[in-house]
Amino acid sequence: MNMVIGLTGGIASGKSTISAYLKKLGYPIVDADIIAKEAVGPGMPAYKGILEVFGETVLHADGAINREKLGSLIFKDREKRGQLNAIVHPEVRKEMLRQRDQFLEEGHKAVILDIPLLFESKLAHHADKSLLVYVSPEVQLERLMNRNGYSQAEARQRINSQMPLEEKRALADETIDNNGTMENSFYQLDEILRKWNIQ
Repeated sequence: MNMVIGLTGGIASGKSTISAYLKKLGYPIVDADIIAKEAVGPGMPAYKGILEVFGETVLHADGAINREKLGSLIFKDREKRGQLNAIVHPEVRKEMLRQRDQFLEEGHKAVILDIPLLFESKLAHHADKSLLVYVSPEVQLERLMNRNGYSQAEARQRINSQMPLEEKRALADETIDNNGTMENSFYQLDEILRKWNIQ
């Protein structure tokens, strides 16, 4: 029995650490962020769409998308964020499902869909189970400020652009409480994998 797991979290919740641990355990990872970066590469359909909507001001000198600049535009503006998502998400979804199906065909016991916006983008139905990496709002704010050097206002703006982790918690099949040590989070993950019969 193959299982598809939708792994999600919020910015600075520790999802990438859990994803890396799952990879180390041998599970194939379909990473939405990596696919999204590739989808906006020069010559790709999403790249052309971004240029049409946002213009050349969002480009680096070498023609690549300046993700920081684009990010600062959309974090402040819900309408622009919606426009960008409408361009990028269909391309990302297509490639994610292609990779998922390929891994399943290869006979892997479980495939991990690593999707930060699993619930916001209404993608949870592409997985059999959803797994949330959770931290408290205070820990999330502190970690993001420390990690990225953001001011409290900048960090809050980015956190507030996502669905609150409390809301995601209510939607997820299982939750890893990542407020403690890494070892403790890995222990929780191992327990969940055993419960789901895929370890």
